[in-house]
Amino acid sequence: MNDESSDLIPVPTRYARTYRVRQATVVEIAGEIDLGSAHGIHPHLDAAALWPPPLLVVFDLGPVEFIDCYGLALLVRARRRVLDRGGRTAMVCTHPPTRRLLAMTGLDGVFRPLPTLDAALDAEL
Repeated sequence: MNDESSDLIPVPTRYARTYRVRQATVVEIAGEIDLGSAHGIHPHLDAAALWPPPLLVVFDLGPVEFIDCYGLALLVRARRRVLDRGGRTAMVCTHPPTRRLLAMTGLDGVFRPLPTLDAALDAEL
């Protein structure tokens, strides 16, 4: 990774960390995704959309315990920003309550969550 691209990676917080793997940007989110944690997540989602295309951004929700409508809005906004730049997104999520929320809101068809990071990196999206 060159110095310029490493400048795009925000400092990890207790809610999010960003890293590169196999030419993809992974934003791993932990704990709760809500208004209270947004300050620790937002910079990571914004930075992920800044990588030069072609880019793949993976939202890894593996460690997420709770997500509310504000959290969903953060993810939808981040996805839109990536798509607007010609990129693609994938999601890793196995947490049953989060999967149910995605299904209830119709976002499971938008994000199409996968069970592992490797599956997300290998998916033809």
